Amino acid sequence: MTLAPLFADDALLVFDKPAGLLCVPGRGEDKQDCLVARVQTQWPEALTVHRLDMATSGLVVMGRGPAAQRRLSEAFEQRQTDKRYTAVVHGDVRASTGAEHGVIEAPLIIDWPNRPRSKVCADSGKPSTTHWRIVSRADTAHGPVTRLALQPITGRTHQLRVHLLHIGHPIVGERVYIRDYRGEKIESARPMLHARKLAFAHPSTGAPLS
Repeated sequence: MTLAPLFADDALLVFDKPAGLLCVPGRGEDKQDCLVARVQTQWPEALTVHRLDMATSGLVVMGRGPAAQRRLSEAFEQRQTDKRYTAVVHGDVRASTGAEHGVIEAPLIIDWPNRPRSKVCADSGKPSTTHWRIVSRADTAHGPVTRLALQPITGRTHQLRVHLLHIGHPIVGERVYIRDYRGEKIESARPMLHARKLAFAHPSTGAPLS
């Protein structure tokens, strides 16, 4: 089953990946179904540029051929892209922070004994920055939730999940890190995290795309 692109031209393809679908194949025969495999049935030249976690939905760009893939990959590696996410988190962020927006700066490192988890580590973690802004707040039977607009400046493994847990507001439906949260947990069939916007320069023309 292929997916219809949101954008397509001679250099790149953009897809809205559903939650629960891998970006690339995993280990084992049961993990071969993934976004790139589906896309390559129709566009065999499509190559992976970046990834979203399996449980995260949202925008993924692919390069059509090695040259486009290389230029797009360099843009991601050199932070020449603008990535925006939406998340629903446990708790009332305004009440705990006293602010409508803010910045999380907490260095991250892979937690090797518990990989693929990451953790905050002041001594050896890599600098990691996430901007957040409150979109809305709601009350549920298990406590308040807050919808946040997120802009990761860096792209560390599990950055948004770990940063939000670090400020005491883990993502609703998150499975890997929620065990570290002591508050009442709100059930969800999937993590409430969506990659809603990508902005970058076109790999062939240099024109801005978003």
